[in-house]
Amino acid sequence: MSLYLDAMLPNRTQDQRARQDFVKSFRRHLALKVRSGLDEVYEARVKPKFEKAHGREPQERKEVRREMTQDPYYQFWSAMQRESQVLMYDSITDALEPQREQLIERAKELGRKAQGTLELHPELEIPKYHTAADIHLMPGGFHTEVVEDDVSAGVLYDAGLDIYAFGLMGPKKDLLVRTLINYYQKEYPNHPRPTKILDMGCAVGNSTTSWKEEYPDAEVHGIDVGAPCLRHAHARAESMGIPIHYKQENAEKTSYPDESFDLVVSVIMFHETSQSALPNILGESYRLLKPGGMMMRLDVPGCADPFGAFVMEWECKNTNENFANMYRATDMAATAIKMGFEEGKARNEGAAAKSFSPHFSSWPVVVGEK
Repeated sequence: MSLYLDAMLPNRTQDQRARQDFVKSFRRHLALKVRSGLDEVYEARVKPKFEKAHGREPQERKEVRREMTQDPYYQFWSAMQRESQVLMYDSITDALEPQREQLIERAKELGRKAQGTLELHPELEIPKYHTAADIHLMPGGFHTEVVEDDVSAGVLYDAGLDIYAFGLMGPKKDLLVRTLINYYQKEYPNHPRPTKILDMGCAVGNSTTSWKEEYPDAEVHGIDVGAPCLRHAHARAESMGIPIHYKQENAEKTSYPDESFDLVVSVIMFHETSQSALPNILGESYRLLKPGGMMMRLDVPGCADPFGAFVMEWECKNTNENFANMYRATDMAATAIKMGFEEGKARNEGAAAKSFSPHFSSWPVVVGEK
């Protein structure tokens, strides 16, 4: 891995590297080997049992859940899957904690030479959907500060992406944003080249920097509610020589003036926002778009099949992805129209792409044009 990509991650001893490599391999084995056994168990045991009792196949994921959660194979896979999530953060924390102060100083040093900007607002109220539970089981979530000027949440998220997707996100962890960028360029080749871009829910900025790399003449902004993630994102971007303007903002209501951007984007943000926040963010996106501007949002896939829907809800039930089912049940285009976009100018689309999961190959994208 290039040195600049390592700049805001802790150095690792041989044992720490081996431990993280083990967790990454463990997750890959669970996803690519053990997970496929769930399909076999469902077809061979669970579905026939349900059909015998009810005279029909399961029609809803809750019916599948009721039966599958009693099966020992599913119980084994589920327990191991959750434990792999805990081990992931434990293995990162092992390297992070002794180097926390050095990483904070490294972020400050990079900030002193900054081409981009970082604007934090300690008075910002963190939304309850972030504070009520640790999303992903990440200790403290995106916003918690252990010490002054903390970057720990950013380190946990950044290093965790690589282990979570067992390396398939790529060295820059940009698989999903590249999916969105490629889709935008392929499907909307005649859309004017963006000059001012806003990345909402940017976390550690792995998506934000990709937009700047693709459109180097554009002014690119990234917002998030988590100050530790933004400090990490700012330092990471500066270490890469990429000027980004990061600001601590709630995407439901930002401080930017009307019609500030010609492209408003996000990657896997909406499934971590509440039912009340989601339409507010779409409405804010409309307000921020210039005439002729475009909104593009890529988020987690769903599945109409009851068994597939049951498996996809696993993280909702086990790792505090508490709003993903709500997101999957929401007609994003219809909601965008209710929040200001004209009929026909907001659409639900899908971006085909390589994925870190063999069980889906298309990512839902909501597009809104102003």
